[in-house]
Amino acid sequence: MSNDLNLCQFIGRLGKDPEMRYMPNGDAVASFSIACGSKWKDKQSGEQREATEWIRVTAFRRLAEIVGEYLKKGSQIYVSGKMKTRTYEKDGQTHYSTEIIADQLQMLGSKPQGTTQQQGATQPQGGGGARGSAPAAAEPGFDDDIPFCTNGTDW
Repeated sequence: MSNDLNLCQFIGRLGKDPEMRYMPNGDAVASFSIACGSKWKDKQSGEQREATEWIRVTAFRRLAEIVGEYLKKGSQIYVSGKMKTRTYEKDGQTHYSTEIIADQLQMLGSKPQGTTQQQGATQPQGGGGARGSAPAAAEPGFDDDIPFCTNGTDW
């Protein structure tokens, strides 16, 4: 049994609309980046400082379909997943790209105009589609027909 842990969690806003594509077997793939900011007070100058990190995220299968349908530029989300670094060659040089492979997602903030907000979505480790039950009591503005799961035990 391994004692390793590869879990990343972020809250941020999408910098642009997700890019959707499909694998040869028909599975959906969604790619997007979120901006995660931090603020601090500079000890020497006393000035407020700010920094933004851009996090690349990829979702697969049903979670990707949900991303493509409900997320837009500016959407605030919580995303959880595993960090993965890919290697590729370009112009004879080796490049590295680090991304988060999403397995859980929750929309935060206000509902984007023209869409129905989804409470949360999870994709099980072994793949398959997102499924689960609607919340016991639907909140105003939420669509009970959107599949979601708040934890991995509802699969």
